[in-house]
Amino acid sequence: MEFSRNNIEDTKRLLKILPEDLAAAVERGGDLSALTEIVLDLGRLPAARFGDSETVLTDREVEAGMIETVCANVGAFDLDNRAGMERTLHRISAIRNRNGRIIGLTCRIGRAIFGTAEILRDLIDADRSILILGKPGIGKTTILREAARILSERKRVVIVDTSNEIGGDGDIPHPAIGKARRLQVAKPALQHEVMIEAVENHNPEVIIIDEIGRESEAQAARTIAERGVQLIGTAHGQTINNLLMNPTLSDLIGGIESVTLSDEEARRRGTQKTVLERRSPPTFNTLVEIVARDHLIVYEDIAAAVDALVRGVALEPESRRREADGRITRAKAAPPVLESRGGVLQPPNHSRYPERNPVANSNIYRISGHTRRNQLTANSLFSPSGGNAAVFGPETPLNGSGSADERMEPGEKTTRKERRSLKLFLHGVARNRFQRAAERLGVRALIANQVEEADALMTLRPYYRDRQAVIVDAETRGIPVYVLRSNTINQIESGLSSLFDVPIRQRESNRDRAEDETFQAIETVLTGNTDWVDLPPADAAVRALEHALIEKHGLLSKSIGKEPRRFIRVYRPDAPIRDADQGW
Repeated sequence: MEFSRNNIEDTKRLLKILPEDLAAAVERGGDLSALTEIVLDLGRLPAARFGDSETVLTDREVEAGMIETVCANVGAFDLDNRAGMERTLHRISAIRNRNGRIIGLTCRIGRAIFGTAEILRDLIDADRSILILGKPGIGKTTILREAARILSERKRVVIVDTSNEIGGDGDIPHPAIGKARRLQVAKPALQHEVMIEAVENHNPEVIIIDEIGRESEAQAARTIAERGVQLIGTAHGQTINNLLMNPTLSDLIGGIESVTLSDEEARRRGTQKTVLERRSPPTFNTLVEIVARDHLIVYEDIAAAVDALVRGVALEPESRRREADGRITRAKAAPPVLESRGGVLQPPNHSRYPERNPVANSNIYRISGHTRRNQLTANSLFSPSGGNAAVFGPETPLNGSGSADERMEPGEKTTRKERRSLKLFLHGVARNRFQRAAERLGVRALIANQVEEADALMTLRPYYRDRQAVIVDAETRGIPVYVLRSNTINQIESGLSSLFDVPIRQRESNRDRAEDETFQAIETVLTGNTDWVDLPPADAAVRALEHALIEKHGLLSKSIGKEPRRFIRVYRPDAPIRDADQGW
């Protein structure tokens, strides 16, 4: 079957349902092979869309008679306001007024394009269940149709065709689906029932579903997958993030939930106590994001991808492109970042695919309570020429700003004492806490006074969300930006740990907490908000540590009370101190 020739013939069949002057205008308007939609709205000028451009067809506004002529030449409109043409793939969608009268039509051109599924042929042949995401009109249904044709040559394939988009309108399906059988759906709300009917009544090896959009359909898909049937389907959404944040459909890839860890498990993982985890096994094995008609992002193991995403681990998906000569090229794509749910930031959209914008906003890193401490990969530091990502750790602090004697060649080995220093510009991060965190880790983290002097910028989540000028300036300069969840020593220490690739030393929890409380008290007194601050009761060893820290910052301290409720009061030298038993 010569699909390309038949596509032009099918397009001309659609033009025949239009008034003659409109049909002639469409043929004059552009290349019919690029025609995607014809739009007729009552009282407006008719238009045709050729790819990304739109052409006005005539100077005469659309009248009710024009719309009635088109409606009379197509099949009946279903409850989803869609109709078709017998044995074609075209779809005519209606817009109705409050009284149910049709006042607008969108005539979408349907084409059977041979070879569109070749870019995913290895996954299709491997019997993997594949979920396809992408914006409307980008070619999801075309890939489904081609996958049905390929698989039907050696397997029993059943298509659940809710809107007759895959197999075309009418009782006889379009030849483009090959030997696959098709189940039509009487009402869109019954799609989940037809999905279960397909697996129960027709013994399929593969089920193909278009537009999974309801929770009942997601549950039906899980039921089918559990019976060992290969699934290939599409869902509403453009990226893995969209799907995870969609409570209705997130179950298709396992979903996420908030889990509270025990103190011991949280310490073992090096995370906070409340974390996100995948809720259940995913319904589909593989996820495909359609970025453009010839560009796909593939998550071959969706379970591993979701696990990595919620844990903050950089797992690079695969980018596949179909070149002009038909070759399929593969490369690593930028790892996704979980959106704001759960407290992790999402960089601007164009940083998802660094090749679109190689410098600005392509270097946002996430620093939170669950960063990886053994390795930090700068996946988003792409060169304008599209080179490999830079990797830095104790051997290569940054391939960025800083003096020549501070930078190191990749692969140059150093000991901890020889580790080079890094300059960080702090925006909203407390300097004294930053210095204390650096002391704890034993790293040479210096504070830069100007952004242009810095190797990286460290800020807090609220400042990053507000897109303040200093952050935008740093991104424009290509300086990495680190975002902390909160302005605490532990969070800063976690960030520096990843940056310098050093482990966080284990500390006794009481001493650790006492240090944090002492530094907070010191900061409160130094800012002049109060004359003194009382620390919580502590044993003698902890109080000795607190006294030393207070003295180091030029303040005075006094132990008050009796064991085991003895505590320390922090105060300024000029505070009106009196006898402890009499108060202040």
